[in-house]
Amino acid sequence: MVQLKSAADIEAMRPACVAAANTLVMIEPYIQAGITTNEINQLVHDYTIEQGGIPAPLNYRGFPKSVCTSVNHVVCHGIPDDKRLKDGDIINVDVTTIIDGWHGDTSKTFFVGKPKLRAEKVTEVARQALQIGIDVVKPGATLGDIGFAIQTFVESNRFSVVREYCGHGIGRVFHEDPQVVHYGKAGQGMVLKEGMVFTIEPMVNAGKSHVKVLGDGWTVVTRDKSLSAQFEHTLAVTKDGVDVLTLPSL
Repeated sequence: MVQLKSAADIEAMRPACVAAANTLVMIEPYIQAGITTNEINQLVHDYTIEQGGIPAPLNYRGFPKSVCTSVNHVVCHGIPDDKRLKDGDIINVDVTTIIDGWHGDTSKTFFVGKPKLRAEKVTEVARQALQIGIDVVKPGATLGDIGFAIQTFVESNRFSVVREYCGHGIGRVFHEDPQVVHYGKAGQGMVLKEGMVFTIEPMVNAGKSHVKVLGDGWTVVTRDKSLSAQFEHTLAVTKDGVDVLTLPSL
């Protein structure tokens, strides 16, 4: 059941969304060779608290950290640890902040030093795929329209879209209806209505789309060990289009 949000609800969500976006701006200068993802986790945790927020991932269904850090062939839900980033890595930092009971969810893939050409390409395609999905959003469009636009673009670049993980409704609950898959057929699926709030977060693999979950129960990796990149925004359907809530104020 999709919970439509009032204009007041959406404004109440905005501080959490802006705080999450600001966290990605804050962390970018620290994304350098030699830093550990645990150190990134601590920086994100402390900054979230400073902004008056709560890091939503911490203890969510047992997740042990305050942020997800997914390096190279890790698709999503990477758990921060003591391994150091090295030049040429790519890393997705996925931040979700709670303020006054509302969630804001956003992620970005960063380069560590100078990326290799394929890493640069898959990251740029993922970034553009998110924007292409957002551009479809308006009342009367369908979830299938979003998925179709993203899938068509990604596959035209000879990359693949992860199918097992998707965007989601969000508000007072971290993950709620609808599920927003990043593939599909135009005109199919739920029709978008004003007041729907959800994430779009395509995961783009440089190789095949197949993934697997590691033994920790969280870390999702590409089966063929190809690179994976992802970008995410939280957005609201307005009466005539879309309002991207996770834009930074910094």
